[in-house]
This record gives sequence, C-alpha cells and structure tokens, in this order.
Amino acid sequence: MTMSYYTLGNSGLRVTRLALGTMTFGTEWGWGAEKETARALVDAYVEAGGNFFDTADAYTGGTSETWLGEFIAERGLRDKAVISTKFSFNPLADNPNAGGNGRKNIIRAVEGSLKRLGTDYIDLYILHAWDRLTPPEEVMRTLDDLVRAGKIRHVGLSDVPAWYASRAQSVAEHRGYEPVSALQLEYSLAERNIEHEFVPFGTRYGAGIMVWSPLASGLLSGKYRSDTIVKDGGRLETMRGSSNPGFQKFTDRNWQIVAELETVAGQLGRSMAQVALNWTANRPGIASVIVGATRLDQLKDNLGALDFDIPEELRARLDAVSRPVTPFPYSFFGPEIQGGLTGGQAVGDKPASYLPDLLMQGSFAGVS
Repeated sequence: MTMSYYTLGNSGLRVTRLALGTMTFGTEWGWGAEKETARALVDAYVEAGGNFFDTADAYTGGTSETWLGEFIAERGLRDKAVISTKFSFNPLADNPNAGGNGRKNIIRAVEGSLKRLGTDYIDLYILHAWDRLTPPEEVMRTLDDLVRAGKIRHVGLSDVPAWYASRAQSVAEHRGYEPVSALQLEYSLAERNIEHEFVPFGTRYGAGIMVWSPLASGLLSGKYRSDTIVKDGGRLETMRGSSNPGFQKFTDRNWQIVAELETVAGQLGRSMAQVALNWTANRPGIASVIVGATRLDQLKDNLGALDFDIPEELRARLDAVSRPVTPFPYSFFGPEIQGGLTGGQAVGDKPASYLPDLLMQGSFAGVS
C-alpha cells in the first residue's frame, strides 16, 4: 500500500492522499459499522500509513466524532492525526440557531465537536453546506477568530456554490483572515461537474479538493447491477431510500460508466473500486480522496487503490465515457471560441521551469 502526502491547498498541512471517512461509524441511521468494526477500520488505516480523518458533528448523531476521538486517543495519535470535522446541520428541531453558518452556531458547534473528539483543537474545520443565508464575511471572520483562539488550525468549505467559495477566499485575502485551504466536494466518474469551476478555483487560489463519494455511494464498486435493482413505479429506487441527491445514481449514463469501468478493471486485474479511486485521486486539483467502509475487507481493498498506474489508453476510455455535459457559459471557453479572442494565435502554458524547484522541500516533511 502506498501512502504519500500532499500539502492541503496552499497550507503547510501534510495529509495522506487517501483520507478515512467516518460517516459509517455507528448504526443510528440504520446502516453503518458497530464500534469494534469501526475501531478495526481505524487500526487498518493507521497501519497502512494514513493520517487524515474526516468526520462531522451531524454524522450518526455525534457517535462518529465520539468514537473517532476515542480511537485516536487509545493509540496516542493526536499529534500525528489530522482531524477534519464539519458544522452546519441542526441537531435541535426547536432551536433555529443550532444550525446554519452564522456566528452563534459555529461557536456552539465547535465547542461540541471539541468535547466529543476529546481534543483541544481541530486541524481542519469545514462549513458542511451552504445555508443560502449567512454572508461569507461573517463565516470567514468567525473562523478566523477560532484560528486565532487556537481552537482550529485550518479552514474549509463543503457543498457551496463556486461564487460563494470565491467570495469567501477574496474576503479572507483582503482582510487578512485565515484562507480557505480545502474544498470538500463530491467527485467521481459518475459526478464530474466540479471540473467546470471548483477545480480551476482550487488550483488557482490555493484550496485543495477533498473528494467525498468517490465511488458514487457504492455504484462504482460494482455492488449494484442494472438488471437486479428493484424498480418502484417504473423508476429506479435511490440508494438507501434517501432523497439525498448524492445517493441518486441509478441512471442510464451511470450504468454505461459502470460497464466501462468493469471492463477496464478486468484488463488491469484490479477491483472496480480501486480503479475508480485511482482515477479520481490522480485528477487535477485533488488533494485527498475520502474512503469509507462498513467492513474491513472493503477498506483494505480501497487502501490499495494507489499502488498501480492506469495506462493512458485505459484512462482515456474512462474519461470519455464519464465526460460531463458542457453547459453554458462553459461551452464558450473551448478552442472554437477562444481562438477568436487570440486572433487565431496559440497561447501556450508556461514552461515547467517557470514553477519553483520543490526538490529540497522533502527535508521539511521528515523525508530525505
């Protein structure tokens, strides 16, 4: 198993390219892992060299954070572990200020997460979802206050519009706040829409992308088959019976992706899950891919996803079958239109020598 590190965006925080997602820790949602299984998942991940753990205050009613904190403490890993957790969702139906992204809830939420995790700081604190209300100025000022207070180290955004992320980063730059170091977003062969704006934003403005659902809720692992999915009223059921759009993957387009993925995996002698994770991890702008499991064998298979290379011709087949539709205005940014902006003259990228030499940076990461 290969566990190399990337710095998270423009920060100095080094994280493994595969992160362990803990949304499966606990059975409160009707599915997930029992405590001993969850502990075994953490053990296997750490023994493989992983250091990046992702959770949220909303996962399994707080059980995910509580167990993760216990497991890290049991192994004495707090200094080595990079813990990411999230806020936004409301656990209290009778208190509208116990959710969303306002200052009152952020401060309430961070105190709760610190207590459940059994730690005095969080390495990466992430806004879980846009509430369509709180201005980024309030969010970024509050998060910066928490950095200055020592309760969090770095800042991230998840499931927000690109314009909101851009505004938040601009506010941070203009006012000297802690910048956005991470974007946590859905990305996979079955969901590539972040390529239109988030990947260019992240690479240009220093936010590394943490991928959630790289297996499209299990679809790309091969566990679902189009000829065995139960139909409801003539429409395919969603995964886990949820209305969450992240689980609505049973489409004709996605079955074509699954078929091509299965063929490529067979030619490589690898599992479909490994090939799907490998493809995702090696895409532009991706800092880390979150893998989750309810069984130890699933996780061990996933942890082998970066131990091989996908040949270019096979990668091109996966690229082609999964290529997203290019909506307006992105259709105007291709070579046909862009050529008219340059008078037909090619505009090349900067040469590789333009970039700084990073060969000596290994000494700062404890490697030679």
